[in-house]
Amino acid sequence: MRKKEREVIDTNEIESIIKKVDTCRIALIDGDLPYIVALNFGYKPGKPAVLYFHCANTGRKLDVIAKNNTACFQMDVDHELVTTKKACGYSMKFKSIVGYGKIHKVLEKEKKIEGLNYIMKQYSDKDNFHYEDKMLDVTTILKLEIDQITGKKKE
Repeated sequence: MRKKEREVIDTNEIESIIKKVDTCRIALIDGDLPYIVALNFGYKPGKPAVLYFHCANTGRKLDVIAKNNTACFQMDVDHELVTTKKACGYSMKFKSIVGYGKIHKVLEKEKKIEGLNYIMKQYSDKDNFHYEDKMLDVTTILKLEIDQITGKKKE
């Protein structure tokens, strides 16, 4: 990172940023083109830490992951425009996270439920829900195991 004073490396601070985020973008490699999509997510701390996502059982995202499961993810929060009298003096306050890992489908019912509970916890602070089998059958859960993660902030 070019501006080291903006780097966030403390795990607790990174996790506090993630807790405030409502959308995570994942970037995948589709042949020779990048493919990026914004998703709801859940975060599970640990070694490795994990991001969970949910989606339909078919679609471009799953087709791309089947060919190459390398993923980059990005999330940001706390945006605040800083204005000045000069246009080139404008700036933005923010906190952001970027990371890399491998993403794959979760196949076991219990693990799908675990992933869904982490997703629900991100948005509700609750993590013990009941899911109907019918809903689980039409939902794919994706698990991104994080290899690298860094944060950046400008306050």
